[in-house]
Amino acid sequence: MEKGADKPTILIVDDVPDNITVLTNILADYNLKAANNGAKALQIASRFRPDIILLDIMMPEMDGYAVCTRLKRDLHTKSIPVIFVTAMDEVTDEARGFELGAVDYITKPVSPPVVRARVKTHLNLYDQNKALEYLVHERTKALNQSRLEIIRRLGLAAEYKDNETGMHVIRMSYYCKIMAAAIGMSNEEVELILNASPMHDIGKIGIPDNILGKPGKLDAQERAIMEQHTEIGARIIGEHNTPLLDMARTVALTHHEKWDGTGYPRGIKGDNIPLVGRIVAVADVFDALVSKRPYKKAWPFEKAVAVIKEESGKHFDPELVDVFVANLEEIIELAKLNADPD
Repeated sequence: MEKGADKPTILIVDDVPDNITVLTNILADYNLKAANNGAKALQIASRFRPDIILLDIMMPEMDGYAVCTRLKRDLHTKSIPVIFVTAMDEVTDEARGFELGAVDYITKPVSPPVVRARVKTHLNLYDQNKALEYLVHERTKALNQSRLEIIRRLGLAAEYKDNETGMHVIRMSYYCKIMAAAIGMSNEEVELILNASPMHDIGKIGIPDNILGKPGKLDAQERAIMEQHTEIGARIIGEHNTPLLDMARTVALTHHEKWDGTGYPRGIKGDNIPLVGRIVAVADVFDALVSKRPYKKAWPFEKAVAVIKEESGKHFDPELVDVFVANLEEIIELAKLNADPD
């Protein structure tokens, strides 16, 4: 390890060399870096991420207030504590410094014991804040992982009533992710649809087994009961303010709507069908076609793709069909990697 690498790093910013020398002597026990103007200070702060910054206010071209403002706007430097060290001793000057995000304000000429005490205090607070932020991050990460796993397991629970392995929800969620990314959805939205789409058939929990497992074609009454799984699913998930559960509810309710308005449960059409419902519709039907079910054998990929293309503008959003076809190689590879056991 580099000598002193375990010590906190302090950036001293002042346009007067003698002032830098004074502070350097006072804080000799720390790793020190110095800048004689605002622009250089920003470069050093961005590159080295010091643990604290001692910042003069009265500097040419870019004063300390401007430097502090820039630091607090940058995600990489916003959390670094800034202590103003200045000859400006008016109350209004000090108030402005705190408004810009500084943690302390030391007036010149400086007192060595005061400088050392203030720096030590704010370094300790900074370390405590970093430790707390890390703990919160890890706890939040664990909670999110638990929530996602519960959602996946609920999706699998519904699929086990209709499919022996439950791999269907894994495959179609990855198809959804591929399509969502291809049409330019944000990374956050792509992850949401990956984790929300496995809930699309959660409503099948409320459908009788004799209908789900029937080897032949459903009659009109049985079909009507089967179609209730979309609204049952929406009721099971409920209405929430969290993006994940909100999307899961939308997917459960709308993934059987059709582009031409002949779908269910509400018969909405075209762009009135939520985008995530339209994406899941393509992914769900394709995987259902290439999977073995009680009432049918698995179809070859070529035959299933032909049906998807044929239903463009009828069952499916034409633009999403084009996206699906454009990414077919990756989709088929995922289907093979996550195939149902024999």
